[in-house]
Parts: sequence; structure tokens; C-alpha cells
Amino acid sequence: MNILFIMYDQLRFDYLSCAGHPHLETPHFDRVANMGVRFTRAYAQSTICGASRMSFYTGRYVSSHGAAWNGFPLRVGEWTMGDHLRKAGMECWLIGKTHMKADAEGMARLGLSPDSEIGARQAECGFDIWIRDDGLWGQGPDGFYDERRSPYNEYLKEKGYPSENPWAQFANAGVDEHGDIASGWMFGNADKPANILEEDSETPWLTSRTIDFMNEAKGPWCAHVSYIKPHWPYIVPAPYHNMFGLNHVPAATRHEKERDNAHPVFDAYMGNKIATAFQRDDVREKVIPAYMGLIKQCDDQLGRLLDHLEATDALKDTMIVLTSDHGDYLGDHWLGEKDLFHDQSVRIPMIVYDPRPQADAARGTTCDALVEAIDLVPTFVEAAGGEPANHILEGRSLLPLLRGETPEWRQYAISEFDYSPTPMGKNSGLPPKDCRLFMIFDGRYKLMHAEGGMRPMLFDLDADPQEFDDLAKCDAHQEVIDRLYAALAEWGRRSAQRVTKSDADIEAMRGRSLRKGILPFMVDGSEVPEELTAAYRGPAPKRYVDE
Repeated sequence: MNILFIMYDQLRFDYLSCAGHPHLETPHFDRVANMGVRFTRAYAQSTICGASRMSFYTGRYVSSHGAAWNGFPLRVGEWTMGDHLRKAGMECWLIGKTHMKADAEGMARLGLSPDSEIGARQAECGFDIWIRDDGLWGQGPDGFYDERRSPYNEYLKEKGYPSENPWAQFANAGVDEHGDIASGWMFGNADKPANILEEDSETPWLTSRTIDFMNEAKGPWCAHVSYIKPHWPYIVPAPYHNMFGLNHVPAATRHEKERDNAHPVFDAYMGNKIATAFQRDDVREKVIPAYMGLIKQCDDQLGRLLDHLEATDALKDTMIVLTSDHGDYLGDHWLGEKDLFHDQSVRIPMIVYDPRPQADAARGTTCDALVEAIDLVPTFVEAAGGEPANHILEGRSLLPLLRGETPEWRQYAISEFDYSPTPMGKNSGLPPKDCRLFMIFDGRYKLMHAEGGMRPMLFDLDADPQEFDDLAKCDAHQEVIDRLYAALAEWGRRSAQRVTKSDADIEAMRGRSLRKGILPFMVDGSEVPEELTAAYRGPAPKRYVDE
């Protein structure tokens, strides 16, 4: 069996028709949901791209792998999805984005050349690269944001788009009424069509590269197809730019009570540049239709992949996973972007199709178990016929849930966010080690803990599904807070760094030294079986000292 692991960047869990969106029709997402299981309570391990993805790719929590922010390198030697799957006999390829930064210093210290096979995999998050393009080719006075070569930009140049950076001037820009570039970086241009043929835009381009891969690859393989969209810049080519309008823009999910005595970190984020922009109705009225158009284009391109799998008779042999690294506030809770732990940000879509007969019982169902991003690596390893390395992997295989079983499952979901590199971190007056947030959610109560001596935030999602009422503003729910803090402390005591020896290895070690003659702390030898002391009994070979 092959695995098609598709990730969309910044796709909200509720912007799919199978998740109940009132206007956005996504028939191909729905098609996969009807073939498999849609997990309704799936959570990212972080709400920033890089940290979230490193958890997806390692199967480990952020505080375990340490790559807590965009551009924080994943340390050399960290086991990744590719390492686990190759051990199970499955190749693991990247097509698109990882947002991973190599630990160049660590590689140099160990003498690992990026040109070697092992060095290349260490530098590319454990993947073999079919094509990597992280998708943000910003350009300013100091050069490019991403210093690597952009395969997508090279493609556009070959297609005849006349620019040093056609990503910025065509794929993510329109044309204004004066004939000038209308950059997608400016929200006011979000309603314009991107100045590019739709088939040349980013999402169709990556879909075509994926089809090329499937036509050429030899299985069994896992292909991580990682789209940059619907991540900003919020601009989309025709005909998707005007499929949605003002009548499709929902009222923002926010309440004035959220501003009253707000948590200091929440208050700081409500005052940042992106939040103040999304607090404007005119911004939301332009951005949200474009965001929906980007998702609609993603859905259509998913249809291309599904049709190709059917046409090549490969659908019956391919596991499909659809997910996202985090969500997008879009003005909800007075915020833009992601970062904090309201559902709009930390909850993610997760749809899994397993083609094997064992999964027939659960097809077309939803599952409300607390699922985490780190669950995918052990799922893939088990699907590949391997044994998940549970002393390394912190997630749990989803295969029992995909088969309709009811296994004993986790009682809470965890997410982490390190805001130390941000303006909010800088302005907080806290040292970087204290600019960290933790979420623990037990299915009803969601607690956010902030380091640095601040109070927590607490929401009761049964009574307040919109997360307006921060119950930690008063003392009435201290018992719940104490219970969740105890659970967070239990999680914090997990065995996360003993990755070179499994429990089975340790059990096999027990008593082994005795059988190799290490017999300390005995009085007369009768404490152990005679065979263990055989080498230490009998006549002395020669006497060198007198008694």
C-alpha cells in the first residue's frame, strides 16, 4: 500500500462542506470523508507552521523535538517520518513545502555533507526530495526571504512570465486600474484576480508535480504533498477570485467581553498589526472570499489527484490523508493569523481513507476522539507493516479508530506555542524561556498556561463553544484549573528523551549483567543460582599470598 499524505497550509477545520460550512462546497474533500473517517477533534501540536510541521514529521511534541518556531533547526539525529518508514520498507518523498531549517552547525560538527545521501536527508527533514518549494518567495531591499532556489519560480520563467520573481509579480499579485502591480501582500487587493493563468498558479502546479511522481514512483511509497495555499498572500486567480462575495462572509466570532480584563498575552495579540487589520470589516470582506476561493481551488485540484488514482487503478492501494498545519482566525476573537489556542487556530481538519477491507466498518463516519498531529507517523508506520517505535514516537496509531474500534484513548490533547521571537515576546519584558504557552484540552475544558507568572485562561466548550468566557478571570472554577494543571504536570513528566533504548530493550537487559559475571553485593553467593558463580568457585590456579 502507498500513502498520499496531503497537507494544506493554514486551512481551517470548519472551511469544508463536510465540516458544515454553509457556503463553501468542497465535494472532493467530502468524497474522501465518505470513503474514510473524518476526525472532528484533531489538534495541531503548535500553531505556527514550522513547529507544527516538525511535530507532524517527527511524531513528537514541540518540547521534545525543540524546533519551536519557524527557522529553528530540527536537530541532527532527530528521527523523522522518513526514518521510521524506511525502516519499515517504505520510501518517503516530499512534494512541496516543509518549512524545515537544517541544523547546519550540527551537521558540520558531525562531518555530514549535505551532498551525501544521509546528509541530504538530515537537511531535508528526513524526506527524499521530489520537489521542494516552501512557497514564500518574498523579496525586499535585503534580498529574498527564502534564499533557496524556487522550482516554482523557475517553472514560471520557463512558461514566459517576465520577472526575476514571478511568484511575487504574477502568482500573488493582480493588476490595478492603472495597470500597476496590485500585490497580494495588501489586503485591499484580495478581490482582484491573480495575474496568472489558473493552470500555472501554485496549487495546480504542485498537483501536476504530484501526478508526475505517481506516474514514475515505484512503491511502496509515502508522498508528502504539501500545498502552500490557502495560506496568505490572500489572492487567487480567476475564476476563483469572485466565486464568493459579501453574502458569504460570516459575522466575526468575537465578543466585547473578550477584551475585558483580557489575559496579557491575548491582549498583546489583539493589539498586533494583523489583528487590528482583521478587526476591520472591509478587510474581512475582501480576504475571506479570496480565502474561500483558494480552498475551492485546492478542492478542485484534489479532484484531479483522486481522478488520477482512479484512472490508474491505484485508489484501492493508496491511503489518503488530508490535513493542515494549523488554522486561521480571519478576525474571530479579534485576531488574525493563528498563534493562540482558540479552535479557529489550533483545531485542524483530519480526514483519513484506508483502502483495506479492515477499515470497511468505519467508512463515511466521523470520530470525535481527541486526535493529535503526532498520531500520523505511528499510523503510517503500522500501515506500512512496521512496529511503531513507542519510545521515540509520542503519538498513537489511528488504525484502530479507522477500523471502527473503541481502543483506550488519550484523555487530553496538548499544544505548545513559543512566542519568544515575536514582537509580543519582545514587548512582554520576559526572557525567551518564559515566552511559552501550553494548551491542555480534555474534550470539554480548555486551559491555556502561560509561563512567566501569569494567570491561565480557561474555557468550557460545552457551555461556551465559541470560547468567549474566560473562566479563569474569577475563582469559581479553581477545581477544574487544578485538575488540568495536574494533567499538564503528568504530561510534562513523560519520558521524552530516552530515545535510544525501547522498553523492550530495557526489559531484555534486566539480569543480563548477572549472567556475564557482574555479581555485586552478595554475602556468600547463595543469593544467586550456582551457575552464575561457577567462574568464581573451585580450586585457585596458584597461590601468590599467604593467609
